[in-house]
Formats: sequence, structure tokens, C-alpha cells
Amino acid sequence: MTDSAVAAARPGRLRAAWASAHAPVPGVPRWARAAALTVPLVVLPSSLWRIAGVALHLPIVRHTGGDESGDLPSWLPIELYVVLLSILSELLAFTAVGLVSTWGEVFPKWVPFLRGRRVPTLAAVVPGAIGATVLTCLWTWVFVMLAFGRNIAGDRLTADSPLNADTWQGALVVVSYVPLVAWGPLLAAVTFAYHRRRAHGA
Repeated sequence: MTDSAVAAARPGRLRAAWASAHAPVPGVPRWARAAALTVPLVVLPSSLWRIAGVALHLPIVRHTGGDESGDLPSWLPIELYVVLLSILSELLAFTAVGLVSTWGEVFPKWVPFLRGRRVPTLAAVVPGAIGATVLTCLWTWVFVMLAFGRNIAGDRLTADSPLNADTWQGALVVVSYVPLVAWGPLLAAVTFAYHRRRAHGA
């Protein structure tokens, strides 16, 4: 096969992989599919903000002049850390799509030893329920604290804090992270629909 033929085949493979990853299971309610597809989108703004402000150093972050690497080990640059964190966040968010897609009920071909086998219902429901609970509590707490002018630890925000919404940079942080409040409830709804469908199917 020539290089041009290989290049031409790649978009087709990507489209096929995309369609396969999003192929809905018969019987999935329309609202559950919409909720599942929304989950990666509510995570995306914060991921883009981290990459743009911290990894690419665009002037959208209000820097305090201190050490922003926190407790990261010296061998891990903060730029690499936020990119990896953002990718991981999106991958975790994408698991919600599996709760309405075929690969959430039957292990795909690329999973060794399990390919083609049915996914146990509780293997998806338990992590989904735990994740939904943790995410709902976490992001609700974060924004309740911000509403009272405090950080996640409960300390009052200082005037030069990057989270201070009195500046446009701080307001942009809040706008980028506010959608995360919906992550937990959306995941809970999709997990409930998954459990109900699998239990009814069984």
C-alpha cells in the first residue's frame, strides 16, 4: 500500500473508531445518551484552561510570584503534569459514554483475556455510583467555598489569589470550572439508567 493510500485510510479508521466508541445500545433513553455525551464537554473547559494557562503560559492566569509547582516532585514539570491531568480527566469523563455504548456492556476486542465477554453490571455501576458521589460532593464543596470567598481548604482568598473573581483572570477560572458541578449529577443519572437497563435486560 502506498503512503498516499495509508494517509487516505487514516481518516476512515478514525471515523470508524469514533463511531464504534459512540455506538449506542438499543434501549438507551435519549436523555441518558445526551447526558453521557455531555459529560466530556463539561470537563473540557477546565482542561483547556489548565493547558492554556499553565502548560502554554498564556496570560490568562494571575501569577502570585511564588512556587506554583506545589508538592510535585522535582522531576515532574508542572507543564507536563497539567497536560497529563487534563488528558486523564477527559478519559475518565469519557467512561460515561461507555454506560450508553456497546463497549460498556461487552468488552471490546482490544481488551486482553476479556474481549467479547459481557461486562458485569456491578463492575460498571459501583465505580459509576462512587464516582458520581465523590464528584458531586467535591465540586459542590469547591463552589460553596468560593461563594464565601474561601478556597477548598476553607482559608479566605487573598486579594492576589488566582481564584479571586474580582479580576478577569479569576473570573475566567471560575467560568472554566463551573461546568464541573454538573459532572457528578450527570454521571449519577447515566449510571442509574445503565443499571436499570441491564437489570431489566437480565
